[in-house]
Amino acid sequence: MTDLDSSLLQAEELAADAWGADSAYFLINGSSSGNHALLLAQLRPGDEVIIARDAHRSMLAGLIATGATPVFVTPVLHPELGISTGIDPHDIALALDAHPNARLVVVTSPSYHGVASDIPTIARIAHDHSVPLFIDQAWGAHLRFHPSLPVSAMEAGADAAVISAHKTLSSLSQGSVLLVRGDRIDASRLRAAVRMAQSSSRSLPILLSLDTARRQMALHGWALMELTIALAARARAGLQAIPGIGLVDAARLGLPFDRFDSTRLVIDTIGLGMDGFTVERILRDEFGIAPEMSDLAGIVCLITIGDTRQSVDQLVSALTSLSRETFNSDRQPAFSIPRSVGKAIAPGEMALTPREAFFAKSRPVPLPAAIGEIAAELVVPYPPGIPVLVPGERIGWDKLMYLAEISTRGARCAVAADPRLLTLRVVSR
Repeated sequence: MTDLDSSLLQAEELAADAWGADSAYFLINGSSSGNHALLLAQLRPGDEVIIARDAHRSMLAGLIATGATPVFVTPVLHPELGISTGIDPHDIALALDAHPNARLVVVTSPSYHGVASDIPTIARIAHDHSVPLFIDQAWGAHLRFHPSLPVSAMEAGADAAVISAHKTLSSLSQGSVLLVRGDRIDASRLRAAVRMAQSSSRSLPILLSLDTARRQMALHGWALMELTIALAARARAGLQAIPGIGLVDAARLGLPFDRFDSTRLVIDTIGLGMDGFTVERILRDEFGIAPEMSDLAGIVCLITIGDTRQSVDQLVSALTSLSRETFNSDRQPAFSIPRSVGKAIAPGEMALTPREAFFAKSRPVPLPAAIGEIAAELVVPYPPGIPVLVPGERIGWDKLMYLAEISTRGARCAVAADPRLLTLRVVSR
């Protein structure tokens, strides 16, 4: 063992302790490589995996690599906002009962909008069926360090989780950690899969930044998160006073406070008569502010340990200025979430596995001509940021109509071959 290997092992042991795991693996290719490694370690061709419909596209890549068969569970959507309020544990139980040979349960928590599913209950259900639970906690590296935040995956009883220390902590970009607890995941197979999923040219700056971020949070995590939560509250108070601006939080979603990450600002701009894409462009170009995400309904901003009163007040000031220029109380909202979104994200018939569809010959067809065809690509429009189509899924009427409706309103779909959704790639007959 080289000095580097010895030092890395020691750093990973300290990380496991910091995040409440039995073992940890530093990742230099982001959480995506952790998702790939865990699926490669646990799944074989033909294995069934119970997986939340709002899984990151790296999970889909893992399904393609392993040849596993997904059994999708759809998040519960807020009836007016179209935002996921998490995975219902009862739906996980139903899926496991219907698929007793499933090898893994995969849930994304928290979501892009900061919503956490009831992971403790889902973990108990999975374990009652003798199936391990893997949480994509990429957006929750900070949860472990403050009791006012949703419970972390390891504390909730998950068998494995991936966290992106570069998203909400101070690691360099691509710095993530794969955490494992218990013996339901084959440790030796996982170690081999982690090596396979990452570059063999290890980036020492990223590795060092992961250890530095770990040390920072182990020593000062509670105090840093206490300040971050206070700054988020300051921002929320300022934003609530702005005409035309709405905030999405636990109360508005009808969730208990411990199911929503209060450091995440989900800002509804519909009342300004502007979609989130336009608001993001203005904030970037005129105010030097970079939101994390935008969609037709608004923007999402993160408050992290790197923020200050000045940065928070700058956001409030910019949106106040924008409201003064654009808000008109008599104007009708520019956009509302189509009520067909629930049917659009519901799992359709899987005519092929994602692997079969990905490697099949495909062709682009105009959107109206895609009815009844088999999708050859992943289609994740914003809103709702949840796949409407995955490779191998037959394109039904509800999905096609939803895509047609939101494409006319300017929705983006960066993952699709045609981001404007004028065409879809389908499996050639």
